[in-house]
Amino acid sequence: MKEECGVVGVLMHDADAQTKPASLQIYYALYALQHRGQESTGITVKCGKTVKSIKGMGLVPEVYAKEDLLKLKGNIGVGHVRYSTTGDSKIENCQPLMVNYKSGNVAIAHNGNLVNGHELRDELESEGRIFITNSDTEVIAHLLVKELLKHDPVQSIKAVMSRLKGSYSLALMIDDRLFAARDPLGFKPLCIGEISGGYVVASESVAIDTLNGKLTRDVKPGEVVEITDNGFESHQMFNEKNAAHCVFEYIYFARPDSIIDGQLVYKVREKIGRELAREHPVEADMVSPVPDSGITSAIGYSEESGIDYREGLMKNRYIGRTFILPGQAMRETAVRLKMNTISENLKDRKVILIDDSIVRGTTSRRIIEMVRNAGAKEIHARIGSPAIIAPCYLGIDMASRDELIAAKKPVEMVKDAIIADSLGYLSIDGLVKAIGIDRSELCLGCLTEIYPVEIPGEKCHRKQLKLNEFKNEN
Repeated sequence: MKEECGVVGVLMHDADAQTKPASLQIYYALYALQHRGQESTGITVKCGKTVKSIKGMGLVPEVYAKEDLLKLKGNIGVGHVRYSTTGDSKIENCQPLMVNYKSGNVAIAHNGNLVNGHELRDELESEGRIFITNSDTEVIAHLLVKELLKHDPVQSIKAVMSRLKGSYSLALMIDDRLFAARDPLGFKPLCIGEISGGYVVASESVAIDTLNGKLTRDVKPGEVVEITDNGFESHQMFNEKNAAHCVFEYIYFARPDSIIDGQLVYKVREKIGRELAREHPVEADMVSPVPDSGITSAIGYSEESGIDYREGLMKNRYIGRTFILPGQAMRETAVRLKMNTISENLKDRKVILIDDSIVRGTTSRRIIEMVRNAGAKEIHARIGSPAIIAPCYLGIDMASRDELIAAKKPVEMVKDAIIADSLGYLSIDGLVKAIGIDRSELCLGCLTEIYPVEIPGEKCHRKQLKLNEFKNEN
């Protein structure tokens, strides 16, 4: 799977921007969101009458030098960390995407994926629009510029949102104004908060915490928020009956100390572990996580089962996340670089190994091989998500069923493929219970093969709901 991106927007009061320039606040916030994307990063700031950017391939501390950031003197800007969902891994696709047009300029930071991106691109190209990237964000930029030539920014954003299908959480700088926008189903997280001397919009609340700020709230699905010197101005553009929050934010992507749509991710993962212990108990000597995303669930499993928690794997924290590293060969090499066993803790013990998910199965197999070679007597894999059986079209690169091991094999065969002694997945009901949000408000497409938006060749539960409503009325 590929994912993920992180977006930030900052507006500082003019008086505070001298000592706390927007560029530095964005830099610190992006540092907190580094887990959401490690391929590239960018910061774009309004500096007087001009707009300046710093972009580069690599991690946040590798791309930015303090002296360069201090040259971006301005009180408003947007930032981005990226792992490609659509678009190649190259400098041209680094965000924020900046566009100059007749009346001004636009900078966009985008997290998500459009299911009608190619269709919209073809339409725009037929009108003579020229694209320099192959990312969805440039499609959004072209549509927005068309509208800005006719309407004010708020109405322009609304008009663009009405054309987009899929997931998008946006931080937008339009001339000297800052906006946050979230798709009508709220697939990807987005929140707003107050910091000393200004305001911030970010993918996760940890970015606000890093700036010693206070989380105000989540941006609502279908909402546009303008961030001004006086605070937040809300414009509710669309009101869908139900949201479709991505469950993998809670399972894997988000930092455990983030609050997303009212739920502390740490607590959700702890509950996932407890649900796993209830659904899939097993006699063992220890509960051990696959770090880092398996840690909190392993603690929950241990507390619920009464089996000792003990670390059997240690992580090299100077390598990126294998889930979102590009290329299968790179991912497989990264497993050994990333993990090492603590043989003394594992030798002659029956181990319950807690991981967040199984995608291809290759990483799970290699980890279990390492644990077995370290002397574990038995290894019982317990997975903090249901089996992934379908691709994601909304921001996670699970583009083919062929690469999803659970789409092709039943549980017993997956167990054999990853060489575990037993395997237990969390049920969908258990996941929903742990998240604490009604099932109708969650996107479970990759777990059920039924999606919340219409995708050619796939089932859509919203389409079915509409059909059922029609039948009931007649």
